[in-house]
Amino acid sequence: MDYQDTLKYLYDSAPLFQHIGGKAYKEGLENTLCLDAHFGHPHRRFHCIHVAGTNGKGSCSHTLAAVLQSSGYRVGLYTSPHLVDFRERIRVNGIPVSEEYVVRFVESERELFEPLHPSFFELTTAMAFCYFADQAVDVAIVEVGLGGRLDCTNIISPDLCVITNISFDHTQFLGSTLAQIAAEKAGIIKEGVPVVIGETTPETRPVFEEKAKSCQAPIYFAEECHDNQYSDLEFELKGDYQQKNKRTLLTALPLLQGAGFHLDESAVRRGFAHVVELTGLMGRWQKLQDNPLLICDTGHNVGGFTYISQQLESIRCRQLHIVIGMVNDKDIRGVLSLLPQRARYYFTKASVKRALSEEEIQRQAAGFGLQGSCFPDVVSAVHAAQEESLPEDCIFVGGSNFIVADLLANRNALNLH
Repeated sequence: MDYQDTLKYLYDSAPLFQHIGGKAYKEGLENTLCLDAHFGHPHRRFHCIHVAGTNGKGSCSHTLAAVLQSSGYRVGLYTSPHLVDFRERIRVNGIPVSEEYVVRFVESERELFEPLHPSFFELTTAMAFCYFADQAVDVAIVEVGLGGRLDCTNIISPDLCVITNISFDHTQFLGSTLAQIAAEKAGIIKEGVPVVIGETTPETRPVFEEKAKSCQAPIYFAEECHDNQYSDLEFELKGDYQQKNKRTLLTALPLLQGAGFHLDESAVRRGFAHVVELTGLMGRWQKLQDNPLLICDTGHNVGGFTYISQQLESIRCRQLHIVIGMVNDKDIRGVLSLLPQRARYYFTKASVKRALSEEEIQRQAAGFGLQGSCFPDVVSAVHAAQEESLPEDCIFVGGSNFIVADLLANRNALNLH
């Protein structure tokens, strides 16, 4: 098999959550523990930092990796989902896993995988841990896939846990209240391991406190921490919501130093200022064009759009154009209620089975006073927005990871840098 054949095998044999949704989700750690034993517990061969949360965990994971790389460590980074290429999920010092490694791993282990029937994420997690061990990383930043307690990343023994925030997402798996969702995320808290909580609500804070107490885990709330050492810190990630991620990260760094990591101030500043260059992060308030300004963001739920909408309202431009699509298991009405009525809308759908039709989004959007036209794919929607924009306008593209993925995969066709 070549690389494309291998990806097709992975997607067909172990369906991808981002393509089909809940049918790909497997609850429990049985397969994960079986895979881990088969490969000789590779995650025990490097230090780990575990990152969970509803929003912000990708940005926090990449920034932690950038700071540790700047400090001279060899850093593994495991995140999801990918936007353009599967290999984005598994990186060492910002460099994606090679196509050859992916092909070799799958080919050599098919006899194990086929009777076991692991999920796509179970298989990918095993691949990541094996790759990090093979690459002799010093530390891996491991982002939770879904929830925490039953997520297959939850076999690691981290030096630090980070839970960014809690809002409503994946409620069909994690619960219908913030407290229930928090309990699932709190499942990554380990015996005696420090945990940083980025944001709390009156519902979620007692859940975290109780879990930390039961595990005798020191708990730190970023909302209570004030560090003036980095008051002028330059952060490359410019979304308004990144200020909360920044506070979470600055709460975490002294705890990493306490765990034995050597992080001097110059390395911290370099990491924050060069996250994209050092780790390859994409899709976080990412500017792809000037005149008209074109920005994309992977925010896809009410928690994310609370900040995105505020930032869109603050942009000074002649006309705001919004290209938007969503998938069918999100709080679509909640997101639409936050969007500015003054914008011109381009309703579209991503190239995944879970995508909501552009006509259905348009229908629901009309109930919130949002007006615009329908387009069958992201490229035609963005092209139309470009055609209708003047240099002093702004185009925003988002609503789903997959809308941004389709945009980034077609940058050349849209003349975007």
